[in-house]
Amino acid sequence: MSTRNVRAVFISDVHLGTSDCQAQYLLDFLRSHRMDFLYLVGDIVDLLSMRKRVHFTALHEEVVSQVLQLARQGTRVIYIPGNHDARLRRFCGQKFWGIEVHRHYVHACADGRRFFVSHGDEFDSALHAGVFWHVVGDFSHTLLLRLNTLLNGARRLLKLPYWSLAGYLKTRIGKAAEFIRRFEWIAARKARELNYDGYVCGHIHHSGMRRIDGVLYCNDGDWVEHCTALVEERNGQFALVHWADRKEVLLREHELKEHWNPLPVPVTEGGRIL
Repeated sequence: MSTRNVRAVFISDVHLGTSDCQAQYLLDFLRSHRMDFLYLVGDIVDLLSMRKRVHFTALHEEVVSQVLQLARQGTRVIYIPGNHDARLRRFCGQKFWGIEVHRHYVHACADGRRFFVSHGDEFDSALHAGVFWHVVGDFSHTLLLRLNTLLNGARRLLKLPYWSLAGYLKTRIGKAAEFIRRFEWIAARKARELNYDGYVCGHIHHSGMRRIDGVLYCNDGDWVEHCTALVEERNGQFALVHWADRKEVLLREHELKEHWNPLPVPVTEGGRIL
């Protein structure tokens, strides 16, 4: 397959060091793209999960080697730690092996637009109704990922393409869909407050691109459930790409319409969104 030449690539939620990571697809994606900018938008190495169990395979090492090779070849690599690799935030402002570490970053597109880039976990305090539900939600998501891994192992044996069970259920469970809509609304509102043209993030393992109240919300997805990335083409336009057994462009920016999120976002007296 020929190499695609794009201006920027945004990936997040790779979770290297865990059995959930779809490293083989990510490695193929990185080898198939040439880019000026590579944004690693958090949860790339799952330091949090690795405290309990380490699953760092040869494929995971190859992903790291490929990123370092891109940096050596002139790609500007920017690492924005997330909540699962938060320990790396102590190195913000520094550069290692050609990789810059930042708490967040402002990406300037080829067409002059400016996008705020961060992992997205900074919105957790506004979205979680309490510690109990956070723990329950985390446990349920971990279980779904395990089932997702087992299911796709069986599908590979049957020569069936990759399919995300967790992603399928997220869009069909009311509470999960509501959570995603709230997250999108809050991120878009933050971009407006900061006077940027849009917001690029990850964190919730749900890729998406929406025009919300005059700004462009972009979520690059993940590499444990959906195997998706956000790319900026040479003309400054964004596209969402899925890269597994099947490789396809899921959505291009010019296909979007203005979207007004109908979901009300109630705010408590303390300012916390429930």
